[in-house]
Amino acid sequence: MDLNSPFFDRIRIKSSSDEPQEVKGPVCEHPACKAAGEFRAPKGRDREGQYWRFCLQHVREYNASYNYFTGMSDSAVAAYQKDAVIGHRPTWAMGVNTSGKDEGTKGETRDWAYVDPLGILRGEDFTKTRARRSNPEPKRPRYSGAVRRALDILGLDETADGPAIKAQYKALVKRFHPDANGGDRSFEERLRDIIKSHDILKSAGLC
Repeated sequence: MDLNSPFFDRIRIKSSSDEPQEVKGPVCEHPACKAAGEFRAPKGRDREGQYWRFCLQHVREYNASYNYFTGMSDSAVAAYQKDAVIGHRPTWAMGVNTSGKDEGTKGETRDWAYVDPLGILRGEDFTKTRARRSNPEPKRPRYSGAVRRALDILGLDETADGPAIKAQYKALVKRFHPDANGGDRSFEERLRDIIKSHDILKSAGLC
């Protein structure tokens, strides 16, 4: 290799020690610092969700001296820590409707507590629900299997009363009696079931 070649005189080497390199991305927000702000640090109380951008050195210094409760009294700090247990959300006493603002509902005590800020449950449907609870339907009597089968043969349900049973019985007898069918006795089995069912219901005191 010829070191005296004129090509070596044309090679220039760029000096990197004295020229500052351009920072890509956010810059450290510490005064007089031009390093890359790669690390986030919270700005503090009442500024939640906002962050400073620092380099590694300055974020360490900031975190070492950071205190969220700066400026708060001891009682305020204790109250804050107590509310933090429930996520700083409001609470109500069990059975008290604190959301009711309509007349007649404010502070009303119920057998269950709820939060209804839109007033949906105090609408028409809620009124009907309360009416049903205050005036429940009478309980249906519980019949034996024989009584239920007798009602089914007559084409009735368990809500049928005495007059309804008698009227249905007369109508079915008139319909299936041989005299009403020109002497046709093919419905005799059906007629016997109807008469037997009526006797069962009569014995049960339903008609």
